[in-house]
Amino acid sequence: MSLRKKIADSETVLNWAARRVAGYIRLVHRNTRWQRIGYEELDRLAEQSEPVIVVLWHQRLAQSPYFFPLDKGRICSITSAARAGSMVGRVQKLFGMDTIAMSSHKRHVALSREVLGKMKQGISIGIAADGPRGPERVSSTVPLVWARSSGKRVFGITYSVRHGREAGTWDRLLLPRPWRNEGVFLCREWTETVPRKATDKQMEALRQSLETHMNSITAEADRMVGREPWKPEHQHSTQ
Repeated sequence: MSLRKKIADSETVLNWAARRVAGYIRLVHRNTRWQRIGYEELDRLAEQSEPVIVVLWHQRLAQSPYFFPLDKGRICSITSAARAGSMVGRVQKLFGMDTIAMSSHKRHVALSREVLGKMKQGISIGIAADGPRGPERVSSTVPLVWARSSGKRVFGITYSVRHGREAGTWDRLLLPRPWRNEGVFLCREWTETVPRKATDKQMEALRQSLETHMNSITAEADRMVGREPWKPEHQHSTQ
């Protein structure tokens, strides 16, 4: 193993990097004047230990530790087992979140069993619908499958800030300026019902509905802070 790989895989180095990332996220949060909109129902459910499924876009991960009311309930974030995903998991654990790594070796059935087990314990589930590798803003059917299996409600959550830049990553990750900023957290329930015996055609229609919902609330959050919303012409065709 090369020295570079040894360093990259070192627990000490990874934990140090996670603390630095968490420090940046906290700094942004502390130095931004936030509005928190649409959370009344989610807050109520969290206080009652009633789990929900929280959906976000990968592009808006940089403030995700503040998406869910951790002072009222618990949430488990689904991350990738790859290096970048495991770093996200490490960071989220520093904020008190549970995590489950979704690896290519772990069969969907095994992952779903783990997820449903968490929900039975009253723990909500959070997932980036277009993660871990995209395409950008193309939702997977995974949140729908879990909603169908659990019967739990689905909430889309996003955030935006007035000052920030997009990273040159596949998801164009939004990196907020960590001083004198204005931002918004926006939570809105996706109210479609996933039938127990949904056909492939129904699942595709529901997948597109969730995708539209997420794009709509993200554009709304962007407009609230004077940010130019993401344009549909950037959309990738569904695989």
